[in-house]
Amino acid sequence: MMEFMNAKRFVVGLGASITAGAVTLVLNTVVLAREPFTKEELADQEKQLLAAVDHGRDLWHGSNPSMSSNGLACGNCHPDAAASNPHTFPKFQADLGRVIALRDMINWCISTPQAGTPLDVNSYDMISMEAYAFYLYRGKQITPGLATEQTAPVVVKSGVGYPKKPSGIGVDK
Repeated sequence: MMEFMNAKRFVVGLGASITAGAVTLVLNTVVLAREPFTKEELADQEKQLLAAVDHGRDLWHGSNPSMSSNGLACGNCHPDAAASNPHTFPKFQADLGRVIALRDMINWCISTPQAGTPLDVNSYDMISMEAYAFYLYRGKQITPGLATEQTAPVVVKSGVGYPKKPSGIGVDK
């Protein structure tokens, strides 16, 4: 009987400890949790994103001569990212014979139709190219894997879809 009483006290004590621990964890999480982003932080994040989109647009329209040896740029076939369909990646790409990410498609286009030097897939240039394409398609339903869909980018009422001054490159002169 004594063993039963000791076991009962142990279980009751364990339950109280777990409850106290859970309450402490919840209180510490509430007290120590990071506040949502401030307006200044959000503005800085948007500024950095738009800088990447801006750089991607310049690359898209031919600002990096190593991306082409024949005068073509991404913008020749996909002005303002038209029919690039970034929202459909990853998907099977027949020319490569495998499922690929958008960055693989960008590099295929650079190396094949443009006869240029592919970008490092982890470079700021590649991130900027993807940022540009995805930014112009924001708001489109995400439907990865569709190889047959051909769509235009989201129509915007002013400019190319984000606040930018002309770059002086290609059609943006």
